[in-house]
Amino acid sequence: MQIFKFGGASVKDADGIKNLAKVLETTGYDNTLVVISAMGKTTNKMEMVIECYFDNKPELPNAIHDVIKYHDDILLDLFETNRHQVFVAVKILFDELNAFFKSNKSPDYNYVYDQIIGYGELISTTIVSHYLNEIGLNNNWIDVREFIKTDNYYRHSNVNWEATQNNISSHLDTSVLNITQGFLGSDANNFTTTLGREGSDYTAAIFAYCLNANNVTIWKDVPGVLNADPRYFENAQLIHQISYREAIELAFYGASVIHPKTLQPLQRKEIPLYVKSFLNAKGAGTCVSKGETLDPEIPCFIVKKNQTLISLSSLDFSYIMEDNISDIFSLLHLYKMKVHVIQNSAISFSVCIENLYDNLEKLLQHLKAKFKVTCHNNVNLYTIRHYNEIVVNELEKDKTVLLKQLAQGTVQIVTK
Repeated sequence: MQIFKFGGASVKDADGIKNLAKVLETTGYDNTLVVISAMGKTTNKMEMVIECYFDNKPELPNAIHDVIKYHDDILLDLFETNRHQVFVAVKILFDELNAFFKSNKSPDYNYVYDQIIGYGELISTTIVSHYLNEIGLNNNWIDVREFIKTDNYYRHSNVNWEATQNNISSHLDTSVLNITQGFLGSDANNFTTTLGREGSDYTAAIFAYCLNANNVTIWKDVPGVLNADPRYFENAQLIHQISYREAIELAFYGASVIHPKTLQPLQRKEIPLYVKSFLNAKGAGTCVSKGETLDPEIPCFIVKKNQTLISLSSLDFSYIMEDNISDIFSLLHLYKMKVHVIQNSAISFSVCIENLYDNLEKLLQHLKAKFKVTCHNNVNLYTIRHYNEIVVNELEKDKTVLLKQLAQGTVQIVTK
C-alpha cells in the first residue's frame, strides 16, 4: 500500500489536476490511497466566508459566489459539457453549505469553522475523482469523516486511534485507487472536525499507520525538503536524507514542509516518508526515515512570521518562581496560545507565542493584574538547527534582536 498526498498548489487549476493524473500514471497507482487538499487558496476563501457569516452577513453571498466561480472555472476547463454529473455533485455540496448557514444556531466560532472549512476538500476531491474516472483512472471517492474519528476539540482535534483503526481496517477497500480528503475528521456526533491547518499531511500518516503502508509521498511544488524556505532565504539547498528525529525537531520548530503531527505515527512503524515535486515525478526528492540524521549536514533555517513576544517582570522585584510560572502557563493554556519560545531569569519571564484564537487582549489583561507586561506584536521568530557563528551573524545583520536563546544544536532569535 502506498499513500500519496497532494496539496492545494498541486490542484490549483485544471492543468494541476491533469498533472496529478500524469503523476499517478508515471508512478503507478495500484494499492494507492490519494489524500487531496482544497484547491489553491480555497481554504483562505472559505475563511473569508466564515468571517462574513459572523461579521458581515450582507457580503456572505458574494464570498460564497467567489468560491463557486473559482471551482466552476476549473470544471469548465476539465469537462467538455456542463451536463456532466460532476456539476451536479459539486452543486449538492454548495447547497449543503448554504443550508448550514440557514439552519445553524450555534454561536461557537470554532464549531462553525470546522463545519464550513472542509467543503474545500470535499469539493476538490469530488472534482479530481470525477476527472480521473473520465480519463480511465477508475477510483473510489471516500468521505474521510467516515474513517477518521476525533474528539470535539474543533480546529485542532485529537484522533481517536482505536475507532479510526477499526473503521479503516473494516471498511476501506484497498484493492482500488481511493481518493479522499485531507485535514478532516468527525466527532462522536458525526460533526465535522479538523486536524489543524496543514493537517492533510497528518491525514496521510494516519491512513499509512492504520494500513501498515509501505510508504507515504507528499507531492509539493518544491523538489523535496529544503534547508530553508526559498521565499525568505536565498540559495536554499535540497536535503536528500533526514532522520525521523531530526524531521520531528524541524517540524516542532515550525518547518512548513512537514506537519508537526505527521511523523510520530510513521516513526512508530518505521514507514518512510518521501517529499517530492509534482513537477518532476521521477525526481529522488527527500527521504525521511530511520537512518542518517542529515544529508548533507548543513544549517537548517525556519522562520515564523507575525508572532507575539510577551515579557513579564514582577511588580515588587520578587523572584519569578514555580508558582508564578505555573500561573503563567495556566493562562497560556486557558487562552489557547501556541508557545514557541520561553526564557526566564530571576525576576523576568519572556514567551514568544502565536495568537491563534485572537485571545491576546484577554491574556494581557489577566497578566497585568500580577506582572509588569511588555508586548511586541508582529515579531519574527527564526530558528536555526545545526547553526554556526557565521550564519547567526548573517541572520542578525540589520535586525533588532529582542530575544536570543541558544541550546545544543539550535538557536532561536526573535526580531522586530
